[in-house]
Amino acid sequence: MTPTDIARVLIVGAGAMGAAGVALAAAGAHLPDAARLSTAALMLLLHAVAVLAGAALAARGVTQPMLGLIATAGFVLGASLFAGDLTLRFFAERGLFPRAAPTGGILLMLSWLLLAVAAMWQRKG
Repeated sequence: MTPTDIARVLIVGAGAMGAAGVALAAAGAHLPDAARLSTAALMLLLHAVAVLAGAALAARGVTQPMLGLIATAGFVLGASLFAGDLTLRFFAERGLFPRAAPTGGILLMLSWLLLAVAAMWQRKG
């Protein structure tokens, strides 16, 4: 799989995250006691944009391409874990697995740091 193929998959993920984020924002606005859904929506919407930016930066060579794409994939996985856990806790009264939301949050933080490293990475030549 080429970096372009990986970027396309990540962009599809960003689209799904954006759609889910809008749906959760609407649910959070209309359902009682749905603060968790608003937080989940925010994480998905913000990181959907971060995925698009990360893929674009890697494609343009602003970041080291593979590190940038790994960081971008971390945004998809981390936001999905975080938001998925909060959403399941609201609707099903149980989470994905113990500590899924904090695991997703930590993965998001690590992904942001990896994106910074990818931007500082010196290319040979």
